[in-house]
Amino acid sequence: MSSRVEEAIARAHAEGRGALIGYLPVGFPDLPTSIEAAVELAASGVDILELGPPYSDPVMDGVVIQEATQAALAAGFRLRDLFPAIREITSRVDIPVLVMSYWNPIWQYGVDRYADDLLDAGGAGIITPDITPDAAAEWIDASTRTGLDRIFLAAPSSTDERLDLVVKNSTGFVYTVSTMGITGERAELDAAARTLVARLRARGAAHACVGIGISTPDQVAGVLEYADGAIVGTALVRALRDGGIEGLGEVARALSAGTTKATSAR
Repeated sequence: MSSRVEEAIARAHAEGRGALIGYLPVGFPDLPTSIEAAVELAASGVDILELGPPYSDPVMDGVVIQEATQAALAAGFRLRDLFPAIREITSRVDIPVLVMSYWNPIWQYGVDRYADDLLDAGGAGIITPDITPDAAAEWIDASTRTGLDRIFLAAPSSTDERLDLVVKNSTGFVYTVSTMGITGERAELDAAARTLVARLRARGAAHACVGIGISTPDQVAGVLEYADGAIVGTALVRALRDGGIEGLGEVARALSAGTTKATSAR
């Protein structure tokens, strides 16, 4: 089965640019608005949607995203709301929809059940930030069976052996962490991201997309000089929080313009 995520990256490359991946928490500021926000991202130039189900212990999330996910939980979001929301979104957009989820909710829901329900809702795959391939045999089997993309993370501190494991088991792309630490906007991206992408390519990664700290069109352009995609979260969540759907669209369109600035070495 072909990867819809890889196809989206290939379409962006065919247009002479890198891919823009946009993250939003499901249920923020409320469930209906979060659905409209995801649709707005697709209409504003985002190539791949990354949706985060709110979680009570978000170890990787920065302050802006933590506040948004806690607000979503306080507003009544429950995991059972995730798949109907994705179904509504995928019925209205023609770009892949990924879930960015911590492992515990997937495990509690049931790995095979989660994969089946995500596939049925039109989802394209899952990014799992807190589980490594050597501990994810059940998910690897479920994703192979369903054709969902499984996206593991690589960090600047990862050993070559760890990168080999991530590259071998990831489909769609490898989520390349730009810097050590939690999510959030940064004035300058670490040069470690460029080195890490080069290491991943040397070990056979077909696609590497960089996330954490990307918040401006220039940063998008800079990342896309060497990576296949730029992942933006905090800047979009902040835009939705402060400017609603209209403000979110403005920021997304500005970030999308950055995808055409890069002279890529891909």
